Amino acid sequence: MNRKTSIPLIPRREKIMTLLVALGVGILFVISTVSTGYNPFDFLLNMENFWDFIFQDLLPPKIADWQTIGEGVLQTICMAVGASLVASVCSLALAFLGSNTTSPWPPLKKIIRLVASVQRNIPSMIWTFLLIMSFGIGNLVGVLALLITTCGFLIRSFIETIDEVEGESLEAMEAVGAGRLTTITQVIVPACLPGFLSWLLYSLEVNIRSSTLVGAVGGGGIGLVMMGYIKQFRYHSAIGVILLIAAIVILVDMLTNFLRKKVLA
Repeated sequence: MNRKTSIPLIPRREKIMTLLVALGVGILFVISTVSTGYNPFDFLLNMENFWDFIFQDLLPPKIADWQTIGEGVLQTICMAVGASLVASVCSLALAFLGSNTTSPWPPLKKIIRLVASVQRNIPSMIWTFLLIMSFGIGNLVGVLALLITTCGFLIRSFIETIDEVEGESLEAMEAVGAGRLTTITQVIVPACLPGFLSWLLYSLEVNIRSSTLVGAVGGGGIGLVMMGYIKQFRYHSAIGVILLIAAIVILVDMLTNFLRKKVLA
């Protein structure tokens, strides 16, 4: 005797919860729209102006001064590489002091984690504004802003990598009477080295993108060149620089992904 198979229906409670969530999202959208004065149909109503701007003011892209742009690109890459390398060295030392596995003093661990959290959660553009007030516009400000945020990110990442080391290896070193420094150099560093390199490559990739935004607000590099074109209403040159930045970011992303696969292989 054949039995008819029926598709299980969604329980009534789940239907009600889904409806309430959808209703809540809709209410929040309406409240946000009214409070900000945003009209979601403005874009559709002004499509003609949008496409005119794209095809008349922006396109085709133009590279006005290869020497200036080349210097800006080189400065941006050097800013990202320098900030990433210096931050990795500083973060590695602080990560060992802030890790649950290797910290010699619990209060120091909490202080390092707190400082790293502050560095990480304040965007690099905010650090740039603060540093410009002290040092003025230039590449130094861009490097320092990237360095601060990268340190906060890498300290947290390195700490988590160290804390993931298996306890059996550490217990074996303690059983033979090995000291803290020996345990770090013989067990923790070899186990964590692929993770350290992977996070370093990721931070380099992020800093290439961030250095453009940092430069745009006064941190130097290609971002400052791009903002100069925009302020002069040279939109064809600006879109040329933007497309060049996009190409560089894609190439760096492909390179870092390749290196990460080699490191983790």
